[in-house]
Amino acid sequence: MKSFTRYFSKYFLSFLSLIFLLVILNVIVFAGTFYGNITKDYGDSSPRRLLEETIADSSASGISDTAREKLRSHNIWAMFLSPDGQCRWAVDLPPGLPAQYTIQDVAVFSKGYLQDYPVFVWDDAEGLLVLGYPKGSYIKITGNYYSRDMFKAIPLYFAGILILDLLLLFAAYYLSKIKVVKDTAPLVSSIKALADGKTTSFSVKGELSEVAESINKASQILSRQNEARANWISGVSHDIRTPLSMIMGYAERITTNSDAGPAIQDQARIIQRQSKKIKTLIEDLNLVSKLEYEMQPLQKEQIRLSKLIRSYAAELLNSGIPDAYTVDIDIAPDTENTMMECDTRLITRAISNLVQNSINQNPQGCKIQLALKNVNGCLTLIVADNGIGLTPEKLQELKKKPHYMESTDERLDLRHGLGLLLVRQIVETHNGSMKIDTIPNQGYKTMISFPYIHQPPPPKATVH
Repeated sequence: MKSFTRYFSKYFLSFLSLIFLLVILNVIVFAGTFYGNITKDYGDSSPRRLLEETIADSSASGISDTAREKLRSHNIWAMFLSPDGQCRWAVDLPPGLPAQYTIQDVAVFSKGYLQDYPVFVWDDAEGLLVLGYPKGSYIKITGNYYSRDMFKAIPLYFAGILILDLLLLFAAYYLSKIKVVKDTAPLVSSIKALADGKTTSFSVKGELSEVAESINKASQILSRQNEARANWISGVSHDIRTPLSMIMGYAERITTNSDAGPAIQDQARIIQRQSKKIKTLIEDLNLVSKLEYEMQPLQKEQIRLSKLIRSYAAELLNSGIPDAYTVDIDIAPDTENTMMECDTRLITRAISNLVQNSINQNPQGCKIQLALKNVNGCLTLIVADNGIGLTPEKLQELKKKPHYMESTDERLDLRHGLGLLLVRQIVETHNGSMKIDTIPNQGYKTMISFPYIHQPPPPKATVH
C-alpha cells in the first residue's frame, strides 16, 4: 500500500510542478506579448512623456525643431491653443481641423477624441498644448488610456494561452498515462494470472518494487500448492492402481470360472465394467491435474488429423462396441491432407471422451459421426450423435456448473465429471476453442476448432 501511495504521490507532485511551470510560462508569454504595448504606452514614447518633452521645448510663440522632428517621427500632430481658444502654432495639423475652439470644445476633446483623433492635452500657464495621434491608435477611457493594439491582442492572447495550456496539460496527462500503464501492466498481468491459478514472476524497480515482491511471493506459494496438489493426486492415483488391478483381475477370473453361477458371473461383469470406469476416472483426474497446473509436457508432432480420426474409429469398432451404436466418418476433401501440430495422444483422448460421452448418454444406442471440416479458415473437428440430446436448461447447467475440483457444494449431482473438462483443457492447450450444441431428442454435437491450418505444398510435377 505504501508503494502505491508513493508511486501516485510522485505523479501528483509532478502534476503540481507542471501547473506551477505553466503559471510561470503564462507570465512570460504575457510579458512577451504586451511588452511593446506597455513600453509604448508608459515608456519613453508614451503620450505623457511626449507631452512633457514637447511643452519643455516650446512656448506660446512656437516649438523647437528638435521637438517638431520627434513628433513627426511618431506620426503625431500638435497645436498650441491660447486661453481664448485661438491656435497660436501647429505641427502637421490635419486638414479640416478648426483653428478656433470654444471652452466646450476643449472640455469635450481633452477627455477623448477630436474628430476621431485620440488627443492628449497639457495645461500650461500660457495656454493648452494638444497632441493628436493617428486614428485608431488608442482607445481612451476616462481617467486612463490604452493602446488599441493591446485591446486587439488581448482576445488572441487569452485564446492562444488557453489552447497552449490545454495542449500541455493533455500532453502531460497522456505521457503520465502511458508511463503508469507501462509501469502497472506487469502487475495487472500477474494479478490476472494469479486469479486464473497460474504462477508468475517479474521484476519491477522503483516505488512498485514492494508490490512486485509481494506478487512474486504469492506466486511462489501458489506454485508450491499446485505442485503439492498435483503430486498428491498423482500419488493417490498410483496407489489406487494396484488394488484396482487386483479387483479387475479377480472379476475377470470369476466371469470365466465355470464353477460360478450365472448370477455371480453377471455381478463379476458389473464389477469389471465399474472398475474400468474407475480406472478411466483416475487417468482423467491425473491428466486434468497435470494440464491444469502445466505439468504435462506436450509431445507435439505434425500429423494428418484425418488419418488420426480414421485410426481411432477403426480401433473403436475393433474393440467391440454394441451393435446399437454406429460410427460414421465425414472428412471434407479440403481437409484430407491438412497437417496439424499436436500431441497425438491428447487429441485422441479428447475424441475418445466425447465419443464415450455419446455412448453413456444414449444407452439405447445412437449414430455417432466423426467429421473434419474447414470452417472459416479453422480446422474443425466435430463429434456428434443423433441421441436424446439435452434440454436448453441442461445445456446451460453443463456450461455453468464447475467440475468437482472447483465446486464448494457438497451435492455431487451439482457437479459434472472430468470428461468434458479434460476435453476443454486439451483443446485450450492446443490454442483451440470448443462449442457445444444440442437439441432435445435430436442429438448432441461438440465442435472443436483449431486456428491454424498447415496445408502441405502440392507435389512437384515430374517430367519424364
